[in-house]
Amino acid sequence: MAFKPLHDRVLVKRVQSDDKTKGGLIIPDSAKEKPAEGEVVAVGEGARKDSGELIAPSVKVGDRILFGKWSGTEVTLNGEELLIMKESDIMGIIA
Repeated sequence: MAFKPLHDRVLVKRVQSDDKTKGGLIIPDSAKEKPAEGEVVAVGEGARKDSGELIAPSVKVGDRILFGKWSGTEVTLNGEELLIMKESDIMGIIA
């Protein structure tokens, strides 16, 4: 199934965090926080100004991003857990 976000929304796949700390301790699944880092899977066409002019999105497919802990709505597409969020929920692109 193909999915195309509308307007200024972005489809994001979370990047899995490490299972160990820097000191070598293994972190159990129950103690892990959901990562606030992801990869952009799909991008909408962008928002519109009051005049109707299109504002192009700042992110593109494949960008690695940071987003807020409570950002987006979790959805499952083709058995994969993804997030749909507004572009304004994205804090930055990881270079």
